[in-house]
Amino acid sequence: MALIQAPNAVIMIRPWKFFPNPETAADNVFQAESELPAAEVTARARQEFDNVVHMVQKCGIKAHVFDDFGEKNTPDSVFPNNWISTHSGGHVAVYPMCSLSRRSERRTDVIEMLKSQYRVQDVVDFSGLEMDGLFLEGTGAMVLDNVNRVAYSAKSNRASEVILERFCSQFLYEPMAFNTEDVSGKAVYHTNVMMCICSDYALLCLEMIKNKIRRVVIKQRLIDSGLEVINLSFEQVNNFAGNAIELTGSNGQSYLFMSLRAKNSLTAAQINKIELYSKIIAVDVETIELGGGSIRCMMAGIHLNPRY
Repeated sequence: MALIQAPNAVIMIRPWKFFPNPETAADNVFQAESELPAAEVTARARQEFDNVVHMVQKCGIKAHVFDDFGEKNTPDSVFPNNWISTHSGGHVAVYPMCSLSRRSERRTDVIEMLKSQYRVQDVVDFSGLEMDGLFLEGTGAMVLDNVNRVAYSAKSNRASEVILERFCSQFLYEPMAFNTEDVSGKAVYHTNVMMCICSDYALLCLEMIKNKIRRVVIKQRLIDSGLEVINLSFEQVNNFAGNAIELTGSNGQSYLFMSLRAKNSLTAAQINKIELYSKIIAVDVETIELGGGSIRCMMAGIHLNPRY
């Protein structure tokens, strides 16, 4: 069951021209500027990326690494989970992106690799809906419970409910959309910064769900799905504690990958709860986090059967 939720292979994009994207800063309060020269920011981001790849591979997880040399002005390409997702049964989805610069992140070579190394039945491309001003930024906009087939989604301009319904109909998920509000009253830009679903537990900032009744419904849905709910604070979300991903190592071990900043924000009690199920792997990605995403955003999980 772990592999259904926690894949043993990921897609990752190495950044060569990384910087916080001014196009996406308007609704992403997690972004921050750096006082360092641009070349230094990129070099640090690339080193952090390679450190994450090393830890992924050390745990016996396959990392399909592609380079983005920056010819298309794609500063956010290190976050591929927003434009592509894969699903059991051989299905691949490609998503419409809100920011113009982010649309150039979609790569045919990634899809061709999946077709050549995994059993792909079809590729469902929603990206044409950008022309209608509709966006659904992949597993940033949706946090998927692949075992119980539920798609949790914080409503925002990056998470169209129209496309959410289409996705759920096509991929057989139940949509669970909700309004969110951070301490300043703004909606959360991506669901996966406030919520992480693993095989046996879920990390979630319940207080960010604006409607108290909806909050109870979401929590109960998680509990009914057999998941232990580990509640996060606003401050922990701001430190990317919700932006984690469970992966399965070659020995069947469950690993929870998160940033060092995220782990350091957790309480001892929360860490103990997580470690009943998963080994936490924390890597410092403070430069990449300037872009408004963290470890989870850096990985597009592969939920496909390999060709062997």
